[in-house]
Amino acid sequence: MSSRDPRLRDYIGKNVTQPKVSLIGFPSDEGVKINGGRIGASKAPNLIYKELLKLTPHPVHIDKHIKLLQKTESLIMLNCSGDLPSDHENLGEKVSDTLSDQILPVVFGGGHETAFGHFLGYAKSELPVNIVNIDAHADVREFKNGKAHSGSPFRQAIEHQSGKCRSYNVYGLNPASVSTDHLAFVQKQGDAVFEQSVSVDAILNRLNLFNEENIMITMDMDAVCHADAPGVSAPNASGINKEDWLTLAYGFGNHPKVTSFDLSEVNPEYDRDHQTVKLAALTVWYFLLGVALR
Repeated sequence: MSSRDPRLRDYIGKNVTQPKVSLIGFPSDEGVKINGGRIGASKAPNLIYKELLKLTPHPVHIDKHIKLLQKTESLIMLNCSGDLPSDHENLGEKVSDTLSDQILPVVFGGGHETAFGHFLGYAKSELPVNIVNIDAHADVREFKNGKAHSGSPFRQAIEHQSGKCRSYNVYGLNPASVSTDHLAFVQKQGDAVFEQSVSVDAILNRLNLFNEENIMITMDMDAVCHADAPGVSAPNASGINKEDWLTLAYGFGNHPKVTSFDLSEVNPEYDRDHQTVKLAALTVWYFLLGVALR
């Protein structure tokens, strides 16, 4: 590879010392299955990572971008057994260890059950956190037959005995996919904004208002319009556009209070020419660029 044409694979995971970013794969879609969705998201983490490694550092901000990439660890793929509570605990332990070492975890899901394991990292570290979710769905459903699933992670976080979820805020809701009760439940915890009212500037400015230092970001690819992201667990006929989505990813990465990130619900089984996988990889690229330019 010519030094004039560098790729992320030339830097990520190469003799990393004093890492600043840890990439964690959570190849689970057991929660999607329990929730009655279309399975396949478990195949996403490796594919997203492969596409990410093909990308180039930002040509204008190359020095700062490369400096962060050299402090970014290779993807660590967790073993998902299909026992969701056990898998959540496993992810929570990994996120907790990463946070304790002052390393920013970036989690590749998986179904949106990823988000609860992600949150458990804060609970295990006894760190209060504000959750910011970009999603077409509120994902505060009750358990199904006593089981957690991809539609319940934020109810689980809100009701967790640790009390570490200080607020839950979701932007990009599809009004045809949210019940009155779920909307009211979210509004008691924080913000709930429908997709047609999404303002990137307003969302990013809102981060400055949270009293607690830690902000956990979770981005569900089904918030994006189906035309831009066909390969998801629950396709969205409306949704926000990919430009706003990527601008948010960069803004989240650039915000000093953001201490972790996950990307969920990419389903390669239903993708078209890797369109959604590539958008997911670009999402992580923009987030990392934001971190590099803090």
